[in-house]
Amino acid sequence: MTLNFIEKAILAGSGIALIAGPLGSLIVWRRMANFGDALSHSTLLGVCFAFLLNINIYFGLIGMCLVMAGILAVLSRQKLIANDTLLSVLSATALSIGLILATFLEGVRIDLLGFLYGDILAVDNTDLFWIATVDVLGIIILILLWKPLLSMAIHEEMARVEGVRVDLIKWILMVLLAAVFAIAMKLVGVLLITALLIIPAATARKLSSTPEKMAGFASILGIISVGFGIGLSKIGDWPAGPAIVVAAFVLFVCSLLWFRVGLSSK
Repeated sequence: MTLNFIEKAILAGSGIALIAGPLGSLIVWRRMANFGDALSHSTLLGVCFAFLLNINIYFGLIGMCLVMAGILAVLSRQKLIANDTLLSVLSATALSIGLILATFLEGVRIDLLGFLYGDILAVDNTDLFWIATVDVLGIIILILLWKPLLSMAIHEEMARVEGVRVDLIKWILMVLLAAVFAIAMKLVGVLLITALLIIPAATARKLSSTPEKMAGFASILGIISVGFGIGLSKIGDWPAGPAIVVAAFVLFVCSLLWFRVGLSSK
């Protein structure tokens, strides 16, 4: 069976949302939004290096995300500059270097707007393969490491005392995040990847009584956002990536209103 471009877009977006739900929940719990921004902005550098080295774009993306994750992990241990400030500096710098490098790629035409804001309607079978691969591996990793990840999110030092191998699990989480950011870039773009992870998770937080429910609801809300976003894109001729994020934001506002109405009725 051959899928048309809309069906491929919905399938790809749903695949990203499936793994983004629990990962986004972890980002929210651990307050890692700035880390996510820095990691996502490094993806454009990965694209440039992939073209320079003439390798598969996904290898360039994942490789650069891993390099940036390692740099962030090392620099976050220093005490001279607040981590939030350091992450903001690295985030802006990585994006700027990527934009500059893109202008020096002779003979290579790069759609900068496509990379910055995504082009989910251009997803092909190769993209679907990568998304499915990351989904399967990511879900297996999260199932195996869910309890220690929760312990670290609640209290990292206590998790160490309880025998959790915090540093190793941190690296595994960074590798998984790097893979997800790499494959999500084509869907929603460099500037919006973190939003796709965080907004559904923030929405689910108000609707959930347990961490597992929050992770599940975040995935479901992400899938709904993808469907609505692609629908808005088709009807209004909007760019699909930003439309998905706007749809996620609408659900977030609705959850806040629902929560407020519920409180006022008590």
